[in-house]
Amino acid sequence: MSRHERVEEAIKREVSLIIHDELKDPRIGFVTIIRVELTKDLRNAKIFYSVLGKEEDHKKTKLALDSALGYIRSLVAQRINLRFATELMFQEDHSTEYSVRIEEVLNKIKELDRPRGHSKGAA
Repeated sequence: MSRHERVEEAIKREVSLIIHDELKDPRIGFVTIIRVELTKDLRNAKIFYSVLGKEEDHKKTKLALDSALGYIRSLVAQRINLRFATELMFQEDHSTEYSVRIEEVLNKIKELDRPRGHSKGAA
């Protein structure tokens, strides 16, 4: 594993711990840190997250994360030994929701197809 990948994983781990254990903002919903994309120079990190809940929960969580960004950045800088504090940016990742939606559609298709399959066997 390269240094770049190790720093990405360290940022992911620390941000996740900070959000779950140290932020007490009630606007933060059930957040999962999906991945971190770090620039080659390690100066900027895009943190992809997903939120479980309704659209309103997504909006509140985004506002809470953006307002806590400076605090999160300072804690990450203290915990990860780099020459400088990496700039962080939160980006919601909708891929989990998308895959759940695809699975729901596929299950509906199976349900619609099932009665036809039974009638063929009975004939």
